Amino acid sequence: MSANNCNTYLIDGPAKILIDPGHLNFFHHVEDRLNALGIEICDIDLVLATHAHPDHFEAAKLFKNQPALFAMGLEDWRLVQRMREQAGPPSGLEDFTPDFFLGPGSLNVKGIELTIVPSPGHSPGSVALYWPERKALFPGDVIFRDGLGRTDLPGGNGAVLKESIRHLASLDSELLLPGHGAIIRGSAEVRSNFKRVEAYWFNYI
Repeated sequence: MSANNCNTYLIDGPAKILIDPGHLNFFHHVEDRLNALGIEICDIDLVLATHAHPDHFEAAKLFKNQPALFAMGLEDWRLVQRMREQAGPPSGLEDFTPDFFLGPGSLNVKGIELTIVPSPGHSPGSVALYWPERKALFPGDVIFRDGLGRTDLPGGNGAVLKESIRHLASLDSELLLPGHGAIIRGSAEVRSNFKRVEAYWFNYI
């Protein structure tokens, strides 16, 4: 786990939204890039986690005493609680609580309109974030370039993941910004990636 970290994304507009802050011990990489843009931790308005695996949300604890709010899916927060109980201290999951939970529908943050799309399968409460204005899809670990999220972790389910991927494929996306690996640009490339993943990887989950 110490060698694994996720992609972290910043939406910088009327609100500053940080998506998947990653592992705590790797957050200095994110902070350095934010500082290069003239952004401090205290400038972030909202931190969103696509799901509850530590490589995506652990660094959210740095925002506990900052102005930023923190949110994730409710079912994945319940997964966090179970993981914490099983791991025991020190687990890297010290107590902090989301300010609210992400459910299906629209989330408006100072005029930035995001659509929350429940996308379980990799984890039970995973959500994808869709930004209609930019046709940008943040699927977390549901789908990558030529790959998909593993289902052998707690709460994983291959059949459910397939349905989530099929649903995300129906969105009008020109940018696919996955939790790991390369960004995919262009609607034709995004559609092609969904088709390739279904044609190949659906045989194995």
